Amino acid sequence: MTQPRQHPVVVAHRQQAAADLQLRIADAITGFAGSMTFVYVHVVAFVLWMLLVESNPWPTLTLAVSLEAIFLSTFVMIGQNRQSAFQQAKADHDFMEQELELKTNTELTRAVHTLTQELHKRLLKDGQGS
Repeated sequence: MTQPRQHPVVVAHRQQAAADLQLRIADAITGFAGSMTFVYVHVVAFVLWMLLVESNPWPTLTLAVSLEAIFLSTFVMIGQNRQSAFQQAKADHDFMEQELELKTNTELTRAVHTLTQELHKRLLKDGQGS
Protein backbone atom coordinates (compact mmCIF):
# COMPACT_ATOMS: atom_id res chain seq x y z
CA MET A 1 0.00 0.00 0.00
CA THR A 2 1.51 3.30 -1.06
CA GLN A 3 1.40 6.33 1.16
CA PRO A 4 -0.17 9.49 -0.23
CA ARG A 5 2.25 12.04 -1.62
CA GLN A 6 3.04 14.87 0.72
CA HIS A 7 3.75 18.48 -0.03
CA PRO A 8 7.51 18.98 -0.50
CA VAL A 9 7.56 21.64 2.21
CA VAL A 10 5.94 19.21 4.66
CA VAL A 11 8.59 16.61 3.86
CA ALA A 12 11.41 19.15 4.30
CA HIS A 13 9.87 20.43 7.54
CA ARG A 14 9.64 16.93 8.98
CA GLN A 15 13.18 16.08 7.91
CA GLN A 16 14.52 19.24 9.53
CA ALA A 17 12.66 18.54 12.76
CA ALA A 18 13.82 14.92 12.81
CA ALA A 19 17.44 15.94 12.27
CA ASP A 20 17.52 18.54 15.07
CA LEU A 21 17.44 17.26 18.65
CA GLN A 22 16.41 20.66 20.01
CA LEU A 23 13.42 20.81 17.66
CA ARG A 24 12.37 17.28 18.64
CA ILE A 25 12.56 18.24 22.32
CA ALA A 26 10.61 21.46 21.73
CA ASP A 27 7.97 19.56 19.72
CA ALA A 28 7.64 16.94 22.46
CA ILE A 29 7.26 19.55 25.20
CA THR A 30 4.81 21.61 23.16
CA GLY A 31 2.82 18.50 22.28
CA PHE A 32 2.61 17.43 25.92
CA ALA A 33 1.90 20.94 27.22
CA GLY A 34 -1.00 21.24 24.79
CA SER A 35 -2.72 18.09 26.04
CA MET A 36 -5.32 17.29 28.66
CA THR A 37 -2.78 14.92 30.25
CA PHE A 38 -0.71 17.99 31.06
CA VAL A 39 -3.70 19.57 32.77
CA TYR A 40 -4.51 16.44 34.78
CA VAL A 41 -0.89 15.98 35.88
CA HIS A 42 -0.77 19.56 37.07
CA VAL A 43 -4.06 19.36 38.94
CA VAL A 44 -2.86 16.26 40.78
CA ALA A 45 0.61 17.74 41.40
CA PHE A 46 -0.78 21.02 42.73
CA VAL A 47 -3.30 19.30 45.00
CA LEU A 48 -0.62 16.97 46.39
CA TRP A 49 1.77 19.89 46.82
CA MET A 50 -0.79 21.92 48.72
CA LEU A 51 -1.99 19.04 50.89
CA LEU A 52 1.15 17.02 51.55
CA VAL A 53 4.35 18.89 50.76
CA GLU A 54 4.08 22.32 52.33
CA SER A 55 1.91 23.82 55.00
CA ASN A 56 2.12 27.22 53.34
CA PRO A 57 2.46 26.26 49.65
CA TRP A 58 1.67 29.60 48.01
CA PRO A 59 5.10 31.30 47.85
CA THR A 60 6.94 28.26 46.47
CA LEU A 61 4.04 27.12 44.32
CA THR A 62 3.68 30.62 42.86
CA LEU A 63 7.38 30.68 42.03
CA ALA A 64 7.25 27.23 40.42
CA VAL A 65 4.14 28.06 38.39
CA SER A 66 5.61 31.40 37.26
CA LEU A 67 8.81 29.76 36.09
CA GLU A 68 6.86 27.06 34.30
CA ALA A 69 4.72 29.72 32.59
CA ILE A 70 7.84 31.52 31.38
CA PHE A 71 9.25 28.35 29.83
CA LEU A 72 5.93 27.21 28.38
CA SER A 73 5.31 30.60 26.77
CA THR A 74 8.77 30.35 25.21
CA PHE A 75 7.93 26.93 23.79
CA VAL A 76 4.65 28.29 22.45
CA MET A 77 6.52 31.12 20.72
CA ILE A 78 9.04 28.65 19.28
CA GLY A 79 6.13 26.62 17.92
CA GLN A 80 4.46 29.72 16.48
CA ASN A 81 7.70 30.85 14.83
CA ARG A 82 8.21 27.41 13.31
CA GLN A 83 4.59 27.31 12.13
CA SER A 84 4.96 30.75 10.58
CA ALA A 85 8.17 29.72 8.80
CA PHE A 86 6.46 26.52 7.60
CA GLN A 87 3.46 28.44 6.24
CA GLN A 88 5.74 30.95 4.49
CA ALA A 89 7.83 28.17 2.92
CA LYS A 90 4.66 26.40 1.78
CA ALA A 91 3.21 29.62 0.35
CA ASP A 92 6.48 30.36 -1.48
CA HIS A 93 6.59 26.83 -2.92
CA ASP A 94 2.94 26.96 -3.97
CA PHE A 95 3.46 30.36 -5.60
CA MET A 96 6.41 29.08 -7.63
CA GLU A 97 4.45 25.98 -8.70
CA GLN A 98 1.45 28.10 -9.72
CA GLU A 99 3.69 30.47 -11.67
CA LEU A 100 5.28 27.53 -13.48
CA GLU A 101 1.85 26.05 -14.23
CA LEU A 102 0.62 29.40 -15.54
CA LYS A 103 3.68 29.74 -17.76
CA THR A 104 3.24 26.19 -19.08
CA ASN A 105 -0.48 26.74 -19.74
CA THR A 106 0.26 30.02 -21.53
CA GLU A 107 2.87 28.32 -23.72
CA LEU A 108 0.45 25.48 -24.51
CA THR A 109 -2.33 27.94 -25.33
CA ARG A 110 -0.02 29.85 -27.67
CA ALA A 111 1.11 26.61 -29.33
CA VAL A 112 -2.52 25.51 -29.84
CA HIS A 113 -3.35 28.94 -31.23
CA THR A 114 -0.38 28.79 -33.65
CA LEU A 115 -1.32 25.27 -34.77
CA THR A 116 -4.94 26.30 -35.22
CA GLN A 117 -3.91 29.26 -37.37
CA GLU A 118 -1.61 27.05 -39.43
CA LEU A 119 -4.36 24.47 -39.95
CA HIS A 120 -6.78 27.20 -40.88
CA LYS A 121 -4.34 28.61 -43.48
CA ARG A 122 -3.72 25.16 -44.97
CA LEU A 123 -7.43 24.36 -45.14
CA LEU A 124 -8.17 27.65 -46.86
CA LYS A 125 -5.24 27.13 -49.27
CA ASP A 126 -6.35 23.58 -50.05
CA GLY A 127 -9.96 24.74 -50.48
CA GLN A 128 -9.00 27.44 -52.97
CA GLY A 129 -6.76 25.21 -55.04
CA SER A 130 -9.50 22.67 -55.80
